Amino acid sequence: MELLQNLLDVRALIQWGGILGITAIVFVETGLFFGFFLPGDSLLVTAGILAAAGILDIKWLIPCACAAAIIGDQTGYVIGRRAGRALVQRYEKFRLHLDRAHAFYERYGSKTIVLARFVPIVRTFVPAVAGAARMNYRRFVTYNVIGGVFWVLSTTLLGYGLGLTIPDIERYLHLVIVVVVFLSILPSIIEWRKHQKTSARR
Repeated sequence: MELLQNLLDVRALIQWGGILGITAIVFVETGLFFGFFLPGDSLLVTAGILAAAGILDIKWLIPCACAAAIIGDQTGYVIGRRAGRALVQRYEKFRLHLDRAHAFYERYGSKTIVLARFVPIVRTFVPAVAGAARMNYRRFVTYNVIGGVFWVLSTTLLGYGLGLTIPDIERYLHLVIVVVVFLSILPSIIEWRKHQKTSARR
């Protein structure tokens, strides 16, 4: 019960698990299907803010989060590679998310591995879709490393910068988290609106 409550409170989650907890969550959210609901973006921004306050060590936070993000995607790729074309059938309960990730992959190709990092839920399923599509492994690793490092640096350093420049920002963490979540899902909302308009024209 305590774990569930912490999962719903990003700050409590960080204070409860520390850098080890952040590392585990980033790995699960990026590599394992059941972790799609975890708060990746808001977690890292909040971690950056708390690092600026001296609660976390930024020198450990960034490399640990980068490693977790990269290894997480590699795990997803292996899952998809082994499942192959039977991926959707094997993970039927995640069909909607897999179909969305597949559409994303079809549209952007290899760049999806980088772009999907900034789209919640999609980033969890894209590596598996890439694996099932037999994306060249070296190319996947290259985009995975670039995307993982860029995602972690941009979110964590954003929070770190806010923490250094805005006095007592910790008091407004919930507002910051709401803004981050909104910005995270904004691309999905825009894409959905475009899809609705396209469907209406047909």
